[in-house]
Amino acid sequence: MKEGTKKGLRDLRQPTASEPPKITFPCDYSLKIVGDAADDFTASVCQVIVKHAPDFDESSLQVVDSRNGRFQSVRVTIVATGEQQIRQLFDDLKATGRVHMVV
Repeated sequence: MKEGTKKGLRDLRQPTASEPPKITFPCDYSLKIVGDAADDFTASVCQVIVKHAPDFDESSLQVVDSRNGRFQSVRVTIVATGEQQIRQLFDDLKATGRVHMVV
């Protein structure tokens, strides 16, 4: 090949697109909801989740206490039907005033 006609090598470590990956719906969607530890925290989280994912199976959730017992994380998997459903679920969880973070 002549000088200047070589194609540059692409660095595969660098993302080529600035858009987040697209999700194909419906799909299983995992959530971790963190808030202050309380006896009714899990129940209040489940109440919001069932509103947006009526077929949610509460027996599949996991509750993990922080090391010092101040916080709890509730881990769930729902069947997500669309981006709007997920956005509204996040908004309603945060609107409870009890949720510090949704991942």
